[in-house]
Amino acid sequence: MKSHMITGGGGTQLHLVETGNSRGQPILFIHGFSQCGLAWTRQMNSGLADSFRLVAMDMRGHGRSDKPCDGYSDSKLWADDVHAAIQGLNLDNPILCGFSYGPLVILDYFRHYGDRDVRGFNFVGGVTKLGSEEAASVLTADFLGLLPGFFSADAQESVRALDALLRLCFAHELADEDRYLMLGYNASVPAYVRQALFSRSFDNDDLLPKIRKPVLITHGADDAIVKPAVIDQQMSRIAHAEVRMMANAGHACFWDDAATYNRNLQEFVEALNANVSRP
Repeated sequence: MKSHMITGGGGTQLHLVETGNSRGQPILFIHGFSQCGLAWTRQMNSGLADSFRLVAMDMRGHGRSDKPCDGYSDSKLWADDVHAAIQGLNLDNPILCGFSYGPLVILDYFRHYGDRDVRGFNFVGGVTKLGSEEAASVLTADFLGLLPGFFSADAQESVRALDALLRLCFAHELADEDRYLMLGYNASVPAYVRQALFSRSFDNDDLLPKIRKPVLITHGADDAIVKPAVIDQQMSRIAHAEVRMMANAGHACFWDDAATYNRNLQEFVEALNANVSRP
């Protein structure tokens, strides 16, 4: 596993890890709210590494990346972060794969840079907008009820909310070692970062019909955070998207049933690469 530090938007230092086949199709994984690149462990340490070049980034404010006090409301800065990862690591037409909040960052990138330099997208349990009643309508009441705790400066209250978030993310009970590792990297994200992420108010639905590259939408049938209705309300605007609903999997479906998720992702990437190679 290689570790990289690159300079993202506004000079923010971003941490990324890389593994897999250096000559393979690059896949850039972008984690969700209050997490880090370790969320993708079951992809980075899987058979996907035999075929593909796998890169997982820590978003600004998360993991080992810089945690500035501001710079979270500017769409261009988020876009520049993804652009810096693609350019800094020489990722040749990567697949951009985002979980939960990650698709919002991918759409920031698309708004400012388009999809010329990427081969496709995978939105996993994702949303496309924030800060409105319509945006909140696809989020569960259990999740929305945790927001005050995420923003609290009180350590105990914050950890309780994050622990509850983890329980909502998965359809299956976590092993203790996994739960405490995840709780640790969630808790390492400052409360001001968490609040800044959810203080954004924007709607990316205007972008969805403009996406021309292949799109895979993956969603857990037992998602307790983002309702499956998001597919009809938001993701349906991408007319050519392929939808994979994963049974017996929750919000973090790529962890709950990593074997199925990894197989679906591999099939998606291999199919689009085959289409590109045809004369």
